[in-house]
Amino acid sequence: MSVVKAYLMDSDSVERALMRIAHQITEKNHGTDGICLVGIRTRGVPIAEKLRKNLRIIDGVDLPVGELDITLYRDDLSAVGAQPVLNGTSIPFDVTGKKVVLVDDVIFTGRTVRAAIDAVFAHGRPACIQLAVLVDRGHRQLPLRPDYVGKNVPTALSELIEVRMPDPDGEQGVYLRDR
Repeated sequence: MSVVKAYLMDSDSVERALMRIAHQITEKNHGTDGICLVGIRTRGVPIAEKLRKNLRIIDGVDLPVGELDITLYRDDLSAVGAQPVLNGTSIPFDVTGKKVVLVDDVIFTGRTVRAAIDAVFAHGRPACIQLAVLVDRGHRQLPLRPDYVGKNVPTALSELIEVRMPDPDGEQGVYLRDR
């Protein structure tokens, strides 16, 4: 792994950003009626779980959370390999007519989000899809913009944003690294 250039968010900063996003979700949607959270594997899933916990604190409701594997929806699937590894999608609820909040750790080009939207539509027709990300690093290649952002971090194309979550990483924080 490359050298850390900057420590962007410590564990407390991540927690504050996720609580702020949870408040923004309730404000924008006038509560939590009809909302479900869908985390994009891998780190979008634990972030979605933290948002669920925060929304339970704010609104007293335990929202459904699903897990989305976008591998088969990627536009660069041939570059992934002849036998891509599937981690499984688990959306144990109907998304039809729901307000789906897609959750991911970082938005970069927008291609992951495009694939995730296609994958959600394979499970039903939601009333709307909103996007929550912990970090927006810019450099969009598609006309997509998150509805909720924990932190905007302008980056060079040669840099990486590394988000670490207790599950699966054993620690929580956000780092800037050289590619």
